[in-house]
Amino acid sequence: MAETDRYKALSLALIVFGLIFIVGIYPMTRIWPEGWRWVPNQPEYEGMIMGVYATLGVFMLLASRNPAEHRSLILFAAWSSIVHALIMAFQALGDEADSGHLFGDVPALALVGVLLLVLAPKRRPAS
Repeated sequence: MAETDRYKALSLALIVFGLIFIVGIYPMTRIWPEGWRWVPNQPEYEGMIMGVYATLGVFMLLASRNPAEHRSLILFAAWSSIVHALIMAFQALGDEADSGHLFGDVPALALVGVLLLVLAPKRRPAS
């Protein structure tokens, strides 16, 4: 993929994921709770995690304007999504009641992480 195309794809991914993080997570917890909420329901935890992801989403939207200037934010979003997915997968595998996460938020966060890593701006040479 040409550098310009990769840059455009990264900008688009940041916009899409940013919007999903801001306004998409809450509806998914209501539409498909088995794949997006923990049992028993933990509203305090859900509010906290939605606040963290909404904040990250805002910064992803800002980074979409010039991704090369926001490499560390993009890498944070990527790696934190992968780590979150791995921890959730481990927990879901350990408790049959949470197995729906293996088809819901676990693959969604893994996709976000991997795609952002693949598209992340390359490190600039030190000047």
